[in-house]
Amino acid sequence: MKRKDFLRGFVHGIPIMLGYLAVSFSFGIFTVGSGLSVAEATLISLTNLTSAGQLAGVPIIAAGGSLIELALTQLVINMRYALMSVSLSQKLDRGVTRAERFLIAFGNTDEIFAVSTAQPHTLTSAYMYGLITSPVIGWTSGTLIGAIAGNILPPAVISALGVAIYGMLIAVVVPAMRERKATALCVALSVTLSCLFYYLPPLQIVPDGFVIIICAVVASALFAWLAPLPPAQEETEGGDAP
Repeated sequence: MKRKDFLRGFVHGIPIMLGYLAVSFSFGIFTVGSGLSVAEATLISLTNLTSAGQLAGVPIIAAGGSLIELALTQLVINMRYALMSVSLSQKLDRGVTRAERFLIAFGNTDEIFAVSTAQPHTLTSAYMYGLITSPVIGWTSGTLIGAIAGNILPPAVISALGVAIYGMLIAVVVPAMRERKATALCVALSVTLSCLFYYLPPLQIVPDGFVIIICAVVASALFAWLAPLPPAQEETEGGDAP
């Protein structure tokens, strides 16, 4: 039964794996372009499943930033995964142990969360391991291939391919911006704050990692206060991604 559940989860994760393979290829190029080695790029993707967090973390690592800066950046960017894991835990079978829940939480990305919560029944640990395994393979192998290519391909090609991962992140944000004006304004404020930190000399002394934290926290907190979601909309959105 466990083997059957694992294989079913693995198959369900193949579409995610293929998507991750393409996106992580760009991350591999980006990472070696920032000065890290192929092995370091691959290790980052093997131990992390967060495209936005990895993109924010690599420049901090490359610049020799502090561990506190790196940790706070990851905490702010990846906070949503903690909420998603709490929601997913209610879907897991009662036989799933606490240790297994920690392992499942490690692989709980947006796409894996969406597929797992869409299942009509409770989920075993074997199913979740299978669902996580195929995307991890795609994400890690894509990074490895991209990192190797980054040391071989011409600079012009590398530059063109390197923007793909940013395109993915933009594609995630744009639909929400179109649906709700407050979201678009929140994004605009975050971009404006980021530009101020980049162009104003007095603010340029702030490390990049803390800039990300400040922009994200200030913009999200302000609009959570100015334009909170109506209760009905909160309940609707809570079914997919809290």
